Amino acid sequence: MQIGISATLPAQNLHVFQARRASFKCRQPSPLNPLTKPTPSSQKPASSTELTRRQHLSNLEKLLQFQTKAQPEPVVNGSTESKGRGLLEGLNLSRIWPETKAAEEMSPRLKRLLSKTMEYSPRNNLGSRWREYHGCNDWSGLLDPLDENLRREVVRYGEFVQAAYHGFHSNPAMSTDKAPLPDRSYKVTKSLYATSSIGLPEWVDDVAPNLGWMTQRSSWIGFVAVCDDKREIQRMGRRDIVIALRGTATCMEWAENLRAQLVPISDPTQKVECGFLSLHKTPGAYVPSLAESVVEEVKRLMEAYKGETLSITITGHSLGAALSLLVADEISSCAPQVPPIAVFSFGGPKVGNKGFVNRLNQKNVKVLRVVNGQDLITRVPGVFLGEGSKQQEQKKHENNGFRKVIDKIDDNNPWAYSHVGTELRVDTKMSPYLKPDADVACCHDLEAYLHLVDGYLSSNCPFRSNAKRSLVKLVHDQRSNMKQLYTHRALTLNLERDRLRVPIPSCLPSPSS
Repeated sequence: MQIGISATLPAQNLHVFQARRASFKCRQPSPLNPLTKPTPSSQKPASSTELTRRQHLSNLEKLLQFQTKAQPEPVVNGSTESKGRGLLEGLNLSRIWPETKAAEEMSPRLKRLLSKTMEYSPRNNLGSRWREYHGCNDWSGLLDPLDENLRREVVRYGEFVQAAYHGFHSNPAMSTDKAPLPDRSYKVTKSLYATSSIGLPEWVDDVAPNLGWMTQRSSWIGFVAVCDDKREIQRMGRRDIVIALRGTATCMEWAENLRAQLVPISDPTQKVECGFLSLHKTPGAYVPSLAESVVEEVKRLMEAYKGETLSITITGHSLGAALSLLVADEISSCAPQVPPIAVFSFGGPKVGNKGFVNRLNQKNVKVLRVVNGQDLITRVPGVFLGEGSKQQEQKKHENNGFRKVIDKIDDNNPWAYSHVGTELRVDTKMSPYLKPDADVACCHDLEAYLHLVDGYLSSNCPFRSNAKRSLVKLVHDQRSNMKQLYTHRALTLNLERDRLRVPIPSCLPSPSS
């Protein structure tokens, strides 16, 4: 079972992804986050001719920049026009460098998507409708076609999870109260840690003393943040409390993922995956359990903002999506009157049986599961007989006798897992930029999820033509899974060179902020 496959991709590049503003600064990476990323063997070194061309082009650009600085740019209708541009056009570089011709022919929209300049969607006032977008009606009427306000909210919460990935480290003694948030209207109030209940034999330390990260049981897994901006609170219609949880990143977390047997919680008929429950409930040597920490902080915030309209939004990817459900279950009964709770999960596995699903429904926990149809992680753990396509479900309901047999088997099957909540289904094959046969890692990658959500319009027209999310991070993380046309044009725009000279932020500003 592979959960959080994409977690290692951004973590390996924390030295490259440096923020452009103070709130995006990444911390010193832990031993779990290597400073280097191996270069794919498929990338061939540039030839001497190509290097010469690049050097000439670089020198030419420096010349143009020098002339532009030396001569003030005239102001035309409130905008500036570079004199160097005429010189560049006069040289007719497309005859010398064919790639320049490709860039000239590139559509303005693709140039925009492949640039690091973010385009923002209007930030609409949710007003009294915020409860609908928070799932009070299970997002009825908002998913197909996808409501533009809901799309923006889903992407925004996904970027909180990206912040959790990039703020990750494995030392529980270190503070990460200043995680790099994508939304400056929120502030981090609490760091969260997850601890594994299993460990490696003591002789491992003797044999491999330098692999401390391998035996690390407690790891930073996310944070609690609260909206602290009056204008944003007014726009959203309430003060929002966000709990963001990353996916699998440590060896002990991988080991817990493999403990896929169902175990009961408070009620013997309500069962969840053993490994997920372990990470949720186990305290560490230096930190409390995830369940204890999150309940304590939510209670504190409820008291601090007593009398205000509050909401609790829990968001996670992969393992974080699974833990989000357990956190939601824990919070829902931590006080007599708990604010509305909604879970926005990305690429989440199944967590429990039907008894657990009913438990969350009874507690009025709302869950929106964003699922990539090509993501294998969303189909595990366990085996199932009671789930299937809409056509299969319709056939089963037509035969009540068959339905009862299936239910009976599910009730007595130790591997009978069920998904929770409402599904928003996207598909890698619908993206005009990703290869239809993209690999497992790409189909589970969080940035790929956000790319697909940003482009999703409806089931009949899956990818909208006016999608706004930049492709820069997707090209960087999933270059081998991008269609060759776009990787070639990305290189034409010198994104690779720009990445080395001006690092791309690890958590890009929201295209829908």
